Amino acid sequence: MSTTEPTTLPEYRVRACNTASESENKIHDDTVAAEYGFRGGLVPGVIVYGYMTAPLVIQYSLDFLERGSMQVKFHQPLYEGDEAVIRCDVDAESSPTKIAVTASNSLENVCATALATIDDPSSWLGEPDASRNTEDPDPPSSDGRPVPSLELFKAGTPVPSIKEVFDADLCESELLDRIDDPLEIYRGGNGIAHPAYLLGLCNQMLVRNYKLGPWIHTASEIKNWGTARNGDDVVVSGSIRESFERGGHEFVVLDLRIDANAKLIQQVRHTAIFRPRRG
Repeated sequence: MSTTEPTTLPEYRVRACNTASESENKIHDDTVAAEYGFRGGLVPGVIVYGYMTAPLVIQYSLDFLERGSMQVKFHQPLYEGDEAVIRCDVDAESSPTKIAVTASNSLENVCATALATIDDPSSWLGEPDASRNTEDPDPPSSDGRPVPSLELFKAGTPVPSIKEVFDADLCESELLDRIDDPLEIYRGGNGIAHPAYLLGLCNQMLVRNYKLGPWIHTASEIKNWGTARNGDDVVVSGSIRESFERGGHEFVVLDLRIDANAKLIQQVRHTAIFRPRRG
């Protein structure tokens, strides 16, 4: 085989878990999801993304978690109990190393695709926005959240930051055990933040700041610059990049940064359908 041909990482297989079946976002509820044309509640995109990172972390460890990237798109849902099959084809001759990643179900339907890189020093998401005001307001109260609209989601509008202390033990019990992640790098008192945890914080920028109905995470572009560890102060900040209507769905795109102890660890361009068309 030519050295320029892709190599393949070992498949990663896991039983999909709908971790959000009881959440405020009722697109993860079987009954409500059926009203939008789905056969059941959707497994969250952040969880599918977390599954897709597993073979990369097994192979590359911190080279991916601290210096890698992933551009992921979700094409169709995984459902509770589906077998998620993650496959990775590696182009080791590229610089940085590029990996094509797919997440399929047991019927071989491709549910998500991604392009990942390893040890990527570039700022392909642009220079990180360092203009965040450390005195910016807290997210509104649950009852005070505005109802989102294309007009509200005007490009350049800042989104109130969210802040929390990363608790590795809580993450282990509430996330890792539920999604059957076996990797020791995330576990124990010195465990680092799981990719699904970090991307989940980007979802929270929508959930905590706006009164959403059922909504769908459709894509994320993620650039890793570091990791969060137990006890770190984590802050997510950013602004609206754009909003638009397509095919009867209303979309919003956020440009976000995640800091741990005041140090940039991740940039994310996060896309969601905040008002889906009913099926």
